[in-house]
Amino acid sequence: MNADLVPFDYVILRAAPRIHRGEYINVGAVLYCRALDFLGAAWDVEPSRLKALDPAVDVDVVCASLDHIRAVCAGDPDGGPAAATKIGERFRWLAAPRSTVVHPGPIHSGLTNDPAADLDRLLDSFVR
Repeated sequence: MNADLVPFDYVILRAAPRIHRGEYINVGAVLYCRALDFLGAAWDVEPSRLKALDPAVDVDVVCASLDHIRAVCAGDPDGGPAAATKIGERFRWLAAPRSTVVHPGPIHSGLTNDPAADLDRLLDSFVR
């Protein structure tokens, strides 16, 4: 095992235009690495995939929700009160189960020495 690798946690972000139906598509990821003081979110929304689940979905609302998540990760005041908390608390807040159009999947773990690259890898593996 590479001694430079440190643990990280992540959640895949899901968009569920009709939450009551339980149908969703993966649209992004949030990655938290305590050892490297990293919390980041990335997303890639394909409107046609969302509209396949619900032709009336407001794609702009989904994207605004994802922008809010990114603001929370960055500690940006636009992220609201959650953005003002410590980095680990922000991740736990973002990873908490909720019934919203954009919500997190279960928390998973991995090892990294480059969390930004692994965040992009997660997008390639689960979203794109």
